[in-house]
Amino acid sequence: MRLAFLGTPPFAAAVLAALAEAGHEIAAAYSQPPAPRGRGQALRPSAVQALAERLGVEVRTPASMRDPAEIAAFAALDLDAAVVAAFGQILPGEVLEAPRLGSYNLHGSLLPRWRGAAPIQRAIMAGDRITGVQVMRMTEGLDEGPVLAAAATRIDALDTGGTLHDRLAAAAAELIVRTLPSIADGTAVATPQPAEGVTYARKIRPKEAKLDWARPAAEVDRKIRALSPFPGAWFTAPSDKGPVRVKALLSQQEDAGGAPGALLDDKLLVACGEGAVRLLRVQREGRGPQDAEVFLRGFPLAAGAVVG
Repeated sequence: MRLAFLGTPPFAAAVLAALAEAGHEIAAAYSQPPAPRGRGQALRPSAVQALAERLGVEVRTPASMRDPAEIAAFAALDLDAAVVAAFGQILPGEVLEAPRLGSYNLHGSLLPRWRGAAPIQRAIMAGDRITGVQVMRMTEGLDEGPVLAAAATRIDALDTGGTLHDRLAAAAAELIVRTLPSIADGTAVATPQPAEGVTYARKIRPKEAKLDWARPAAEVDRKIRALSPFPGAWFTAPSDKGPVRVKALLSQQEDAGGAPGALLDDKLLVACGEGAVRLLRVQREGRGPQDAEVFLRGFPLAAGAVVG
């Protein structure tokens, strides 16, 4: 098939790689423009742009797909279909309907649960046991289109946003490659989403990343894992030079109790409003991620200390 691909982060790049490997003609790859990244805040291309350039695919990075000139340029591609995965812009109807067979989105949840920007993180934060990825024919409503195919996966007790992302990205890549032939020959069945069970996965805001040890351990643990590795749930640890900011990247619940924020042993067991959370992997500000025992060798925290 002759396709356009629209996506930006690594999740989307995995899909683009699978489409190219399957032999589809990628007429153009659309991505968000290069953005400041890293310590130097230099402009760097997205994962999709970098991959497309390596594949020799034309890359377009429009500021807005609602620009009439961009809409006309997209229509001129003469596409069979468009595949979208975490592109980062709302697409107008003229774009969605330009390809001969329509436009299809790979969404990282089991719709209608977790429509919106952050379905992977929100599923973990909510304590969902099952999630997945779906191929949806796109409409102008937010993730409201009919579903053509789905793949489900369990959310395990030590899953993070990162591990679940990688698993769903691989599933999405396999799913779209398997689904496109039925779209091409007209045998794909598009099933409308149920009217019940709709939830929205709002974008993760920076203020959400601060941990509140007064919350129940189950909630604290889920937030830590959901926001790992990015943006990273964080707390402050005491030091001789004042509070130090530390990201919590992996944790597990334990049956213990104490004043919220108090360390219950010298191995990063932190009391919560109900129960306790053991921090398994952390990242001190300005340092790389470390397992708890390695972190504690350079930054010891004794039982009775209080983290913020």
